[in-house]
Amino acid sequence: MAQNENLAALSAAGVSVWLDDLSRTRIRSGNLADLIATRSVVGVTTNPTIFQSALSESDAYADRVDELAAQGADVDTAIRTITTDDVRAACDVFAPVYEATGGVDGRVSIEVDPRLAFDTDKTVAQAIELWKIVDRPNLFIKIPATEESLPAITAVIAQGISVNVTLIFSVQRYRAVMGAYLDGLKEATVAGRNPAKIHSVASFFVSRVDTEIDKRLDAIGTPAALALRGKAGIANARLAYAEYQDVFDGGRHTSTYAKLAASGAHRQRPLWASTGVKNPDYPDTMYVTELVAPNTVNTLPEKTLQAVADHGTIGGATIPGTAAAAEQVFDQLTKVGIDLDDVFTVLEREGVDKFEKSWTDLLSATSNELRSARRAPVDAQDSTHVPAASAVGDPAQPGNG
Repeated sequence: MAQNENLAALSAAGVSVWLDDLSRTRIRSGNLADLIATRSVVGVTTNPTIFQSALSESDAYADRVDELAAQGADVDTAIRTITTDDVRAACDVFAPVYEATGGVDGRVSIEVDPRLAFDTDKTVAQAIELWKIVDRPNLFIKIPATEESLPAITAVIAQGISVNVTLIFSVQRYRAVMGAYLDGLKEATVAGRNPAKIHSVASFFVSRVDTEIDKRLDAIGTPAALALRGKAGIANARLAYAEYQDVFDGGRHTSTYAKLAASGAHRQRPLWASTGVKNPDYPDTMYVTELVAPNTVNTLPEKTLQAVADHGTIGGATIPGTAAAAEQVFDQLTKVGIDLDDVFTVLEREGVDKFEKSWTDLLSATSNELRSARRAPVDAQDSTHVPAASAVGDPAQPGNG
């Protein structure tokens, strides 16, 4: 089967095409393998919302839920088992891609429980637990970029575990994420681990920035404000890429990475997340075609993936050299009255809240299914229990990879 020309061009321009979706049905039906063969897909990301949707919309999990119910599993154990089963199977589908790209792609991401987003120690413990359970070298553990999770990113990287840092909205926080990654590489190297086996991406959210800022621009309502709608998300990502170049690609602050690279360390690639267009007035491929640059990842919902395949125009890199114009957009936003610091604070809080709500919904739905399978009440605490850090593994004992 031939690759789609538009997506092949995107890949040739240096963008790794990842799918922002996963389900057992997608794996078993062969759809995931087909996307690798025909749509240049070289990785998959998941999050609590994706898992909640997969489990609620498919009966592919019924047999597994019945087995877990018969074993007396509580709801946390059931969800952990079901989600890691899917991720492990997806890792196996992508294993040839992982081998062919030297570990750069062929990656599948799984997120720590979003209820731990502000608890450093429990985030580290669960990241290690998930790494051990899935037991595949092409796994990424997703950790949110909250202030509390920055030390967790360093600690998990130091254990030799590859990390996808998620829920990044501001360039300021992105700088801190890159620093946390480099600190983790230093600690891993000191501990005798091979940095060449550690990979990371930094997931910078795009469309949500426009959604929040456009709402505020509409409220201001002046011609100058309205003229800025739909420009903030791309400008923000382009500024992030300039920061990436500064740290990893020969910029003023590349010396720290250069020393680590001499030992085989990899750069932490920017990943454009939330690239499905939410405003129907905007081109449905804009967060793909306007964010093309070498050494980046774009994780696309299937609808956006198919839109790019159908009519996306890829004419080469569209990010390099745009930082000054992007900075002007931000200056104009400030001038019309947009409080950017508040925007990014709100987006981070809402991002965590949305994933936590999806996780809670998933817990509730799974609890009901377990109850039905057992024909007996499930403990009321099943839907709210978060395992203690001590119950999910010793951070001093890393997984393989």
